[in-house]
Amino acid sequence: MYGCVGKPICCPPQCCVRDYYTTRMIPVIHPIVNINRQNIIDVPQHFYQTTTRNVVVDRGFQANQGFQGFANRRLFF
Repeated sequence: MYGCVGKPICCPPQCCVRDYYTTRMIPVIHPIVNINRQNIIDVPQHFYQTTTRNVVVDRGFQANQGFQGFANRRLFF
């Protein structure tokens, strides 16, 4: 057996760290602005204004019909 020679040697202690993590909720607010835009687009809308004209056409005396063409027509008043 070996005998004790002297004082024992003591080394400095070694640290072993175990990290644990715990969650904590932090509110983060994101503001949202909803914008409703109404875009106005010009679209042409066409309107037509009608007029009526009464035009009298005088063809004058026609030699081949004479008054016969007028006499054969019936007039209703």
